[in-house]
Amino acid sequence: MNEENEEKKEEIVELNEEIKTENDGIKISDDVVAVIAGVAVTEVAGVAGMAGGFAGGISEVFSGKKNLAKGIKADINENSVKIDVNIIVEYGSRIPDVAFEIQNRVKKAVEGMTGLKVEEVNVHVQGVNTDTAVTEKSEDVEE
Repeated sequence: MNEENEEKKEEIVELNEEIKTENDGIKISDDVVAVIAGVAVTEVAGVAGMAGGFAGGISEVFSGKKNLAKGIKADINENSVKIDVNIIVEYGSRIPDVAFEIQNRVKKAVEGMTGLKVEEVNVHVQGVNTDTAVTEKSEDVEE
């Protein structure tokens, strides 16, 4: 019985060593994690857009490219990551539901693609997009 347990322990140790050496030498950039999280956030219903800084908006205008990491900050420590997401919510969306969905999708996407453990996904609501509310009211008035 003890021999079987020792063999199992040896197998487990070997598997752990394989897992550790599998990712040795691979360094994933914070920007890569931010882009993965950005793509996941854009798929969530109720998100009007990302709230980025002034410099991010200017660089988008001049380059003509959409910055998928806009409004996202990723902080990688060893094999874990903490992510901050700054969003603008659509008017009429339930904010706790949108935030919960963002947390789930970002965690699943980042862990699935990078193998890093997501410790935190902090969602910061920076504003509410009321453009849709204004157009809905104007359509109601015209009728």
